[in-house]
Amino acid sequence: MADTVRLVEYFYVMAPQKPGVGAALLAELRQAGVNLLAFTGFPSGRGAQVDFVPQDPAAFRAVAKKAKWKVTGPKRALLLEGDDRPGVIAEVMDKLAAAKINVTAIDALCAGAGRYGAILWVAPRETTKAARILGAA
Repeated sequence: MADTVRLVEYFYVMAPQKPGVGAALLAELRQAGVNLLAFTGFPSGRGAQVDFVPQDPAAFRAVAKKAKWKVTGPKRALLLEGDDRPGVIAEVMDKLAAAKINVTAIDALCAGAGRYGAILWVAPRETTKAARILGAA
């Protein structure tokens, strides 16, 4: 299967860094049947930034509103999927470097069954250009 690259919307919530907070956020989405394409969290100041890439942004927004989350977004990122192979992320990074596009952040992993996935962030003004260079559908 060929690699696929697509522009996706993501949202983030600032949350306390305490056990169970992430689980509670995810439980709200699970109970509402919201599917996530990606989810990541990391320390930010004394709290944590929790990023959600929902398959259905409108459904995510509805759950967040009902739960009274303070949501930032939508913002845009790139979701990459394809056949795993040595250097696949190096290929992506090389293409962006050649175009002088700085990668703000990337989370990449082996998805099993010979597949990989990644979520990649660039500056907002560079997102469309990066998508074009990487062959977004």
